Amino acid sequence: MAVPKVLCVVGARPNFMKIGPVIHALKRAGMAAPLVHTGQHYDEAMNDRFFTDLGLPRPDVNLEVGSGSHAQQTAEIMRRFEPVLDEQAPQALLVVGDVNSTIACALVAAKKGVMVVHVEAGLRSYDRAMPEEINRVLTDQISDLLFTTERDALGNLTREGIDSARVHFVGNVMIDTLVMNLPRAAPAAVTLRAAGAVFEGGYALVTLHRPSNVDDPVVLTRLVDTLAEIARQTPLVFPIHPRTRARIEAAGLMDRLSGANAVLLPPAGYLEMLGLMAGARLAITDSGGVQEETTALGVPCITVRENTERPITVTEGTNTVVGTDPALLLAAWRDVLVNGGKLGRIPEFWDGKAGERIAATLTKYLAG
Repeated sequence: MAVPKVLCVVGARPNFMKIGPVIHALKRAGMAAPLVHTGQHYDEAMNDRFFTDLGLPRPDVNLEVGSGSHAQQTAEIMRRFEPVLDEQAPQALLVVGDVNSTIACALVAAKKGVMVVHVEAGLRSYDRAMPEEINRVLTDQISDLLFTTERDALGNLTREGIDSARVHFVGNVMIDTLVMNLPRAAPAAVTLRAAGAVFEGGYALVTLHRPSNVDDPVVLTRLVDTLAEIARQTPLVFPIHPRTRARIEAAGLMDRLSGANAVLLPPAGYLEMLGLMAGARLAITDSGGVQEETTALGVPCITVRENTERPITVTEGTNTVVGTDPALLLAAWRDVLVNGGKLGRIPEFWDGKAGERIAATLTKYLAG
């Protein structure tokens, strides 16, 4: 009897943290799980670090697509992925998250009649200005099997006409990765000492990368000035995304940060970032992943976005969404200083076993 084959796809760093537990679980369940890396994220040095840190198998195929506009990148992924899908001939294609690689590969598979499996389905910000929201909605519509991270995602999907029989609540695979790697995380003190910094009273971890925050000089200036004000009392640790650094430099704002009580780091590897999150007094971010990880770690999180596709991090976790209003950001920061911030709790099935649930469900589907 042939071994079932599930072709797995990653394209950008957020995918890397989600695919590992799934691949490991599929292989333990007796399935073949070849990995395709589209190369949507093209910083090879960072790719190598993430694959090493997360214990991921090296990709069986790298499409090496690189950057471009959304249309160019999506089209090029589809063009390069189609012959790979034909050659691999899997029983199912598994995609994670909401990046361009997710929708591009799902479209190719759906049009060829290959079962599409979407991990992290049903998340919604209801903000169609976010490219990721378009990718989420469309991928869910063409998926045959949808795995959700929280129970409320089912309501989002059924409102969009998706049969609830195709939806399975399994938990959060990103938390599988966190649970697996937390004992291996680089201690924050070691990372900071290497950067020449020692904080005795705690620090705030900052990550910013979304175009809505960094591409508009007015918004970016407001955020940088607010961060500089926070740094007067709470030191900042800011691993700067290359694109964010370029925008800050272009706006002439780097001196405002470097002159404040802030440690500006290059992009961190996963184990370094995990240690920095775990050791932080709070996080200030626009990253969906950081919202989830801080909830799992019990670290207060302030999200500088107008909305979140991960509302469970607000209703049950440690997250507070403040937009880019300086007054709201400062108020949330002061709440952490005075009251310790939101304590929250770890959501249901964020227990490190989501990958196992996915593998068990897929085994039943493919056996049938």
